[in-house]
Amino acid sequence: MKKIAHYISIILLFTATASCEKNLAKLNVNETNSTTLDPALLLNQAIINTSFPVKSLVFDVGIVQQMVTPNGGVLAGANFNQDSRDVTTQPLWTAYYQSVIKNTYDAIAKSKDLTTRTNMYNMARIYQSYIFMILTDEFGDIPYSQGGAGLAERILLPKYDRQQDIYPKIIQELTEAAAALTTTANIETGDMLYAGDVAKWKKFAYSLLLRAGMRLSKIDAAKAQSTVQAAFAGGVITANADNAFIRHDANFNQPIGATLNGSEAANFYLTKPFVDQLKNTSDPRLQAIAIRYVGAKTGTGQTVAIGSTAPAQQIGMPIGKDNGTIGAAATADNLASFYDYSQVDRRRMVKVSSPVFLVTAAQTNLLLAEARFRGWITSGTAAQYFADGIKAHMDQMASYDVNSAVSATARDTYVTNNPLTAGNELEQINTQYWIASFLNGPEAFANFRRSGFPTLTPNPYGQPSNPDVPNGTFIRRLTYPTSELSVNTDNVNEAIGRQGADKLSTRVWWDKQ
Repeated sequence: MKKIAHYISIILLFTATASCEKNLAKLNVNETNSTTLDPALLLNQAIINTSFPVKSLVFDVGIVQQMVTPNGGVLAGANFNQDSRDVTTQPLWTAYYQSVIKNTYDAIAKSKDLTTRTNMYNMARIYQSYIFMILTDEFGDIPYSQGGAGLAERILLPKYDRQQDIYPKIIQELTEAAAALTTTANIETGDMLYAGDVAKWKKFAYSLLLRAGMRLSKIDAAKAQSTVQAAFAGGVITANADNAFIRHDANFNQPIGATLNGSEAANFYLTKPFVDQLKNTSDPRLQAIAIRYVGAKTGTGQTVAIGSTAPAQQIGMPIGKDNGTIGAAATADNLASFYDYSQVDRRRMVKVSSPVFLVTAAQTNLLLAEARFRGWITSGTAAQYFADGIKAHMDQMASYDVNSAVSATARDTYVTNNPLTAGNELEQINTQYWIASFLNGPEAFANFRRSGFPTLTPNPYGQPSNPDVPNGTFIRRLTYPTSELSVNTDNVNEAIGRQGADKLSTRVWWDKQ
C-alpha cells in the first residue's frame, strides 16, 4: 500500500511539474508582439529613413559648390578634397543598407506572393530601385543582387555587382513595376509617400526611369534614348502636385535642418559660384534661399536682428579656404569675418520641419528639355520644358516656408528674361537643374558629373600635392567605408579591381570622359 501511495505521489509530482512548465512557456510568449510585419510598415520605415544624411552636406553639396565650410575635423570632405570615409561616407552606406534597403527588401519578400498586395509589392520595388540608383551613383559597384538579403537569406558578406549590370536591372525593375501597378488591386492608403495613389506612384516610377535613361547619355546614347522614350510614354511628374517628398516635423527632424539649426549652424555657407549665379541673373530664388547676418563676427552674433535676405547684400563664400585663409578672404570682401558670408536661411529653407524633395516636376521638366533638345522625344519644345522646369522650382519654394515663396510676377519676369538660347541649351538646362536640385545632394552631384554643367572651377584646396584629387579635377565618387574594407574584404577588393582604385577621383561606369 505504501508503494502504491509512493507511485501516486511521483505521478502527481510529474503532472504538476509538466503543468508548471506549460504555464511558464506561456509566460515566455509576448502576446502583444507581432510575429510578422505588414509590408506597408516596412516600406514606410524605408521612406522616412531616406532623408539625406549630413554626409550629403559635407560631400555632395560641397562638390557641386552650393554650400561649403572652412572648418575641418568631422566636417572635412569636399571643402578640403579630403577622403573622410569613416566620418561622412560610411553613414550614407550604413543608413541606406541597414535602414532603407533592408526594409524594402523585406517588404518585397513579404508582399511578393500576396495576391491582394500586388501594388505594395511593386511600390516597394520602385522605391528600392530609387535607393539603389543613389548608392551606385555615389559609389559605383555595390551589393545589388544580394543587397538587403542578410537577414532573409543569411548572406552576411554580399558580392558586389558591376554598375553596368546594375543599371539595366534598375531599368527593368522600374519598367515592370510601373506597368504592374493597378487601381483594380488593393489601394495601399497607408504609404507615406503618396497614400497609395497609383497614378502618382506610376509617375514617380517613370520619372526615375527618365533619370536612369539620362544617366546613360555619355556611356550608351542608344539605350539612353530608348529608356527616356519609354519613361515619357509612361507619364512622368510634370506638376508639383505629384512631387515625391518626405515630410518632417518637430518629432521627426529633417537631418540637414537639424544639423544647421544645431551645432553646425555657423559652419556652412552658400558658395560664391552659387550666390553669383543667382545674383547675376536677378533670380528671385536668391531671396527665397539666402540670409546674411550683416557684420557678424561670431556664430552667436548671427542674430535675427541683423539678418538680411536682400539679394543685393548676399555674398557667397569662396571655394578652397580653411580656417587659416578664410579670414583674409572675408577682409578682401569687406566683411567683418567669415560669419558675415551668406547662408541658407535655417529659419525658412532648412527648418527641422522642412520637406526633403526626392523627385520633382522641376527636375523632370528640365530633363525633358534636354531630351527634346537631343531629339529623343518629339512632343513639346525644349524651350517650353525649360521654362516649365524653372517655374515649377520657383513655385516649390513656398513648400519650405511661406516667407520663401516666389511671386508669380517675379517668376514670370525671370523666365521671360532668361529664355533658352541656341548654342547654350545644355549648359542652360543643366545649370537650372543644379539650382532645382539644391539640397538634394546626391542628385545634384550625379547630374553634374553626367552633364558637366554648371561650369565650375575645381576646388583648388590641396590639389597640387593631392594624389587622390589631382590638380584641376573634381571628386567623381565616394569611397567605400572602412567597415566593408575590413569585413567584406574579398568582395570589395574584387569590385576595386574591376572599377579602379578606391579613390575620390575614380569615375563610375556611366561617368565617361
